[in-house]
Amino acid sequence: MDTGLHAERQFRVKYVDKQFLDSHFHFHDACEIVLIEEGYGKRIVGDHVEEFEEGDLVLMGPNLPHIWRNDNEFFLEHNKLRVKATVIYFAPAMVLSLITGTDAGEQVGQLFTRAARGLRFGHKTNALLAGKFSDIVHAEGLKKVSLFLETVDLLSHAKDFTYLASETYKNAMTSRDAGRFNDVYQHLITNFHRDIPLDEIAGVARMSPTAFCRYFRTRTQKSFVQFLQEIRIAHACKLLRHENLSIMEVYLESGYNNLVNFNKCFKNITSQSPSEYRKKLLQEAMPV
Repeated sequence: MDTGLHAERQFRVKYVDKQFLDSHFHFHDACEIVLIEEGYGKRIVGDHVEEFEEGDLVLMGPNLPHIWRNDNEFFLEHNKLRVKATVIYFAPAMVLSLITGTDAGEQVGQLFTRAARGLRFGHKTNALLAGKFSDIVHAEGLKKVSLFLETVDLLSHAKDFTYLASETYKNAMTSRDAGRFNDVYQHLITNFHRDIPLDEIAGVARMSPTAFCRYFRTRTQKSFVQFLQEIRIAHACKLLRHENLSIMEVYLESGYNNLVNFNKCFKNITSQSPSEYRKKLLQEAMPV
């Protein structure tokens, strides 16, 4: 298990500027706030998989397994893509000890309770925090702590958040499991666009197919097939934003070989057809 921050350092800010994200699937005993300033890819938090992009703002509670991985083009030689992000690690108890007895105490405590499932915040909260993360990175001493507490206060009042991990999700993983799942998730995110036989992914986990299926379900509360479909549909949702791509191009690039199967999986996961999803995206993008 990655502790995220040492006991004597209960608040840490890290600025990321590199070609691609290379952290492994892991969990730690700190809360973590992540703002993606540049870059895109796939994010797994608990049992939830979703695309991330510029402006993605997420708060994760302690011991919530997660991984962020850029899409394959970031790993190509001589590409000009970059990923930039601000990451803040902190101990919830440290924050609560500073505000115990104040009006903010209960509100922030509720925020940390919600964060146990992971929270993704919307554009409104992102706009309210514009410039705040850069200020935190460059500030020193008490000013850095003050700006951080202001950020937590704003997040505690935000209404435009979405839960990530499901309501029933419980972390059943050990640090050894996290290492094995890192290999599995990295393989799935890299190769989801093609057929991945059960024998292949079980081999990545160094297990028999039967043992792997049982192991995967007990640790994630989902079947391997279901999780793979969620990775593919998350990618399809991103592609549907591009009006120049046909539905056929979208499903082929997302790992499906026929429209009927794609439509069925898409509707099972999103409760909409691909055409309905695209239409809704276009309506939301129209100026008011």
